[in-house]
Amino acid sequence: MSGVDSPEILAAYDAVRSDKDTTNWLLLSYTGAVGDKVVLTKTGTGGLAELARELDDGQAQYGYARVEYANDTESTRVKFVLIIWIGEGTKVMRKARVSIESGSVKRVLSHHSISVDARDRADLDEQDIVMRLRRAGGADYNGGRG
Repeated sequence: MSGVDSPEILAAYDAVRSDKDTTNWLLLSYTGAVGDKVVLTKTGTGGLAELARELDDGQAQYGYARVEYANDTESTRVKFVLIIWIGEGTKVMRKARVSIESGSVKRVLSHHSISVDARDRADLDEQDIVMRLRRAGGADYNGGRG
């Protein structure tokens, strides 16, 4: 896959991971209907909800988001989520190639607690994502209530 390790993408990835930057998500898109080149489409500060609004129903895209949540009144956790989006109108051949090409994205955006295969924006509900992050993290101080 070409372009996934471009300076723009790596800088956006570092920004999302940084505690000193307000950027909390990035979105990668293919440059055309064919080919494997991806580019940085957008970044934002509005969390998963904002990222979900930016997804294109007509294509496959990759998102990376910082998610912060409280385990209790004393602590906040920061986790990272990789999103593999396949919109409803994505062409069949692109859908098939995503399973292969997503490996390159996972290698570059490597620090994530969970990967979410999303076909619908409802798959990116923040409460559901936080519940999955808690389960993936092992310690659940919320008694299994997510």
